[in-house]
Amino acid sequence: MTAPSGRRGNQTVGPTRPLHVRQDDLEHAVRETLSRQVAVPHALAADPAGLAIRRADRIRRRRTAAGLALATVATALLTTGMARLGEEQGPPRTPTVVLGDPYASPLPEPTAAVTAPVGPDRGEVDLIIGRTLAGADGSRVPLLDVGPVERAQRAPDGGWLVVGAPTVAGRSLWLVPPRGAAQVLLAGAAQITLSDDGRLVAWREGADLVAAGIVGGQLVATVRTALPAGADPVRFVGDRVLARLDPTRPGHLLWRPGDEAPVTAADDTSTHVYGRLPDGRLVAQVSAGTPRRPCLALLDPALTPARTACGPSLGTDGRGAVSADGRWLVLNGRAAGKDAALLVDLTALGSGTLTALPAGPPLAGAVAWTADQTVVYGDAAGGLVRAAADSVLAGERATPAPVPGLRSGERLVVVTG
Repeated sequence: MTAPSGRRGNQTVGPTRPLHVRQDDLEHAVRETLSRQVAVPHALAADPAGLAIRRADRIRRRRTAAGLALATVATALLTTGMARLGEEQGPPRTPTVVLGDPYASPLPEPTAAVTAPVGPDRGEVDLIIGRTLAGADGSRVPLLDVGPVERAQRAPDGGWLVVGAPTVAGRSLWLVPPRGAAQVLLAGAAQITLSDDGRLVAWREGADLVAAGIVGGQLVATVRTALPAGADPVRFVGDRVLARLDPTRPGHLLWRPGDEAPVTAADDTSTHVYGRLPDGRLVAQVSAGTPRRPCLALLDPALTPARTACGPSLGTDGRGAVSADGRWLVLNGRAAGKDAALLVDLTALGSGTLTALPAGPPLAGAVAWTADQTVVYGDAAGGLVRAAADSVLAGERATPAPVPGLRSGERLVVVTG
């Protein structure tokens, strides 16, 4: 078919858009198209901001989990510690008795201890010479802030446990390490006694008898019980505390801390207890005989005299000590009309006989027995006395030796343990 005149192909009359476009209109249309494409958001293959946020969330969750774990461990440890403290019987109290008013008189600050060699000489026991602790190895530890010392013994984990002399504020207990600072464990107590191994302490606080363990330089598991007026702890018998009921008359009781029935035994005959034999019996002084006089007795676990022997003139000051093997007792008494330290063979006491030999000048404080059956003590003049049992049996009598560095008026203390 032939197209009408004036048209070619399939063109129709009147095109819907002009075929002729000006340069300005074309540029405007391109700009508009590009601007619309830029305005439309396109998804990115990787979103840096999202990655950073998700990474921060993961780190925060891990830190939170770690914090919760640490909090759980800390809570468990605190609960365990509170359980240990919860073992204390009676009203909640601190195991340390503070000097004077606890709100106005803080405890003394710890004192640095310094050790220094003092020469080649070595001794058998440690000594406290005035304000200095002289070790058997030749070391010196100053005790300037500890003050005057009443007695001291070796601590189980090293160092020394030192009981201060009585003051108007009471007695104090210090832990003195070989190096470092001395630490106050107890202050203001009426009376203080320590177990032979240095792991237990008992003291009089007001109307109470108090006992505690010594662990890591602290008093732990404190327990207490009411005590008759005038009674004081005097020593440990195993894990039990021996208390003198009244210093003016005979009688002791045994207290086991923590028991429902704490008083396990009591008597009204013994005046002093010098020590314990390996079989558990106690070596005590009693009043016996006709006329009544100080004698020695072996007390059974119920504090009942099982064996009693009299003979020598015994002192009544209570000073004395039993050797570690239970063979010997040294105590004050009189021999040949003179005051002296007496050596008693305890193996004969079980048969009812009592023999005492003069060993040296009277005891003036604590007594230390060495491994070779030698007793070491200080006399009233500040001299150091060494009396070997074999030498005393041979008829020898020990004489005091001067202590280098001990000035007039200063106290000599023999360290036990």
